[in-house]
Amino acid sequence: MIALLTTLAISTAASNEDMMQEKEKAAWQAFKDRKPYDFKKVVSAELMAVYADGMSDMQKELADMEKWNIKSFAISDYKVTSDGPDTCITTYKVAIEGTYDGKDQTGTYNAASVWKKVGRQWQAIFHTNVKQAPAGG
Repeated sequence: MIALLTTLAISTAASNEDMMQEKEKAAWQAFKDRKPYDFKKVVSAELMAVYADGMSDMQKELADMEKWNIKSFAISDYKVTSDGPDTCITTYKVAIEGTYDGKDQTGTYNAASVWKKVGRQWQAIFHTNVKQAPAGG
């Protein structure tokens, strides 16, 4: 019985991690494709974000969406830490190829999001990402 419960717990944790990663990918894809309606489906209207160049909210995120030209992104090293049934923190790396306001921003970023379950839907309520420094620098 303990083995069954352990297997079930591991299986549930893995499926939750997969589900959260799909939500994260959906947010990135909507941002990349410049689809504010799709972005708002997975990101809270009260979103707060912190980046190397300052703070952001939903209004600024949507304005910045127009300034980004993301050719591709790839998420790796994805991890989920839960703080109860309605809140979780995700950490990961995201490799981005693209420009912001015409300036190259290609690189790997360390990223994190806080997700909150609102009703039956998970929404990102906080996000941050910081570009990794070049090796040796």
